[in-house]
Amino acid sequence: MTTATTTTAVPFRFFDLRVARTRRLGPGMVRVTFGGEQLAHFTSGGRDQRFKLFLPHPGQDAPLVPTHEDWFAQWRAMDPAVRGVMRSYTVREQRREQQEFDVDFAVHGGTGPASRWAQRAVPGDRVTALGPVVEDNGGVDFRPPPGTDWVLVTGDETALPAIAGILDWLPPGTRAKVWIEVGHAADRQELPTAADADIVWLVRDAADDPLLAAVRSAELPDGTPYAWIAGEAGAVRALRRHLVGMRGFDRRAVKFTGYWRRGATEEDLLAEAVSGTAAAED
Repeated sequence: MTTATTTTAVPFRFFDLRVARTRRLGPGMVRVTFGGEQLAHFTSGGRDQRFKLFLPHPGQDAPLVPTHEDWFAQWRAMDPAVRGVMRSYTVREQRREQQEFDVDFAVHGGTGPASRWAQRAVPGDRVTALGPVVEDNGGVDFRPPPGTDWVLVTGDETALPAIAGILDWLPPGTRAKVWIEVGHAADRQELPTAADADIVWLVRDAADDPLLAAVRSAELPDGTPYAWIAGEAGAVRALRRHLVGMRGFDRRAVKFTGYWRRGATEEDLLAEAVSGTAAAED
């Protein structure tokens, strides 16, 4: 399996966008399509391409965003009550010719400003994105090293857009073992791929950690693996410990990301990231 494995340090830029349309994909997922002429310069690297999305507060016509190169320091210094609500999201699909791309939002009732915004979004709503301008950029994490024989991918619904992008990108015939946890059976999606992918959907029930239980009991292929794990932070760490400690995966071949943490709000996690007090991953 041969893939691009290097990260190029490249500039990102701000893009002023508008909602083109929305679509409910299931009980727990809303797809928002963004458009704008500036997207002619937005260049997704595919896979789990992430970018920063700035949303307006209620009553604002557009998000208030930084204006100069040292954007993060400026954003931190702004009043949280008025500065744009910043979140990281994955590009589900980009269509360069139409100057638009899709973002799938995992929604959970009325909690969280991004979830509320996505469920109320209508065509014409304004947002700002901070995204890449070249394909090989630091917002792509899925990078199997040379010599990888097969890949293992797991995540909950918050990671579903990235998993879909990974599966769409994988070279034909790539062996892949994939587990996806969702809250409702109706949240399952068709995930086109040319890979030789075994995709297992897990619907949450009383099980404490259905992903960990499924991976623990699975028979895995022979050969050199590469793993990509994302979702709830505690579940991600437990899966990584299992793969490295019990399955013998090289820890350098396990990419793991906590998209959220049980018992913490999005604002809690953002405050920790900004202050540098986030718990260290083991």
